[in-house]
Amino acid sequence: MRLKKSLMISAVVTASILGLGACASGTNEPAASPSVAASPEFEAGTTMAKLHDAGTMTIGTKFDQPLFGLKGPDNKPVGFDVEIGKIIAGALGIAPDKIKWVETVSANREPFIENGTVDIVVATYTINDTRKQVVSFAGPYYTAGQDILVLKGNPEKIKGPEDLKGKNVCSVAGSTSEKNIAPYGVNLITTDTYSNCLEPLRSGKVIAVTTDNVILAGLAAQNEGEFEVVGNPFTKEPYGIGLKKDDTQFRNFINDTLEKSYKDGTWKKAWEDTAGKVLKTPEPPAVDRY
Repeated sequence: MRLKKSLMISAVVTASILGLGACASGTNEPAASPSVAASPEFEAGTTMAKLHDAGTMTIGTKFDQPLFGLKGPDNKPVGFDVEIGKIIAGALGIAPDKIKWVETVSANREPFIENGTVDIVVATYTINDTRKQVVSFAGPYYTAGQDILVLKGNPEKIKGPEDLKGKNVCSVAGSTSEKNIAPYGVNLITTDTYSNCLEPLRSGKVIAVTTDNVILAGLAAQNEGEFEVVGNPFTKEPYGIGLKKDDTQFRNFINDTLEKSYKDGTWKKAWEDTAGKVLKTPEPPAVDRY
């Protein structure tokens, strides 16, 4: 069974930040732009040189996830993923207004990278071995954890995925979340965006929604009084930046850029201007130079 309607969705929480509904106002405002390198130099023929010389780049991100990637008042996305994209573009000498943003959902992230629709994907994109067979990853730049969204008050007393066996649960087709919840014996209802799971949860067609806790946090924040996150993450989801397979020089450049942003405070500011309006500021994860 597939749901086909589109709504607007979300973000993620741990148990300590469940009371975030009242804090969500303003989370769709653009953050202050990161700095743009004045005259970076790159080896001829590299992806960095090509993008710098073009003066523009295309970044895939989500348009329906508050705190990470949500279409803003000017129809451009805002959120932490968006700011990470701007940091990378800035290191290439590309200003934010020269970035082309392409809406990218879970199911088309690999195809968009493979066919050149986008140069990179920054879209709550969990790094895993299956995806590494198709694309390369820089990062991670954040680590989330899969959790469960239920109706406010948790009437079914759901404590973890074991309590969902045999029950209707909504997630996104092709996502890591779909794969992670399947072994628990749930009756899985899938859709193309997590926002499509909201109405079925309201109406009782599903008992829960499951994905990364930050995505669920955004849902709870934007629908104050309706939902809550169980607050018991059962996975670790390292978010990475997707790029073309085996473009090692570009991958190293992005990793270097991320590490620099950790040290100079740019990453922290990007977080505090977006997701940090609702979620506590975490320590940035070490990049994986596999």
